[in-house]
Amino acid sequence: MRALVVYDSVYGNTEHVARAIAQAIGAGMDSQWETFAVKVDDLQPQHIAEVSLLVVGSPTRMFRPTPAIRSWVKGLPAGSLRGVRVAAFDTRLPPEDAPAFLRFMIKLFGWAAKPIGYGLTKRGGELSAEPEGFYVTGTEGPLQEGELERAEAWAREIAG
Repeated sequence: MRALVVYDSVYGNTEHVARAIAQAIGAGMDSQWETFAVKVDDLQPQHIAEVSLLVVGSPTRMFRPTPAIRSWVKGLPAGSLRGVRVAAFDTRLPPEDAPAFLRFMIKLFGWAAKPIGYGLTKRGGELSAEPEGFYVTGTEGPLQEGELERAEAWAREIAG
């Protein structure tokens, strides 16, 4: 089976999470997954061919995925993910680290993972897990301690 992790990254944190997810899916003693992690800008049509599991991630930028991820997901033809298991993730600030006004805005607009997941299911994908967020320290990161391990555990869950 073939798994693809498509990501965009601004400061490198989302790329670290994407690579940890891809490695965890492809690792495992009885893993049957051929797994690739590809930045959305480097994605070629052959990457998505015959994919059984598609994981898409983005940093949260103004409560949404990056323009490159939004555009790519919107550009997928209707029904193109029929029969494909999908999952979505983002990197984000922990809500408790945000000022009160920003916490209010987060409640209104949310994070990047949810609209990614929605876009993937709208194109026929079958959601393997609820969209997930991984926490960074400050605007540029680094990832909070333990987040890569949490990403790996989440990846094993969606691959299983």
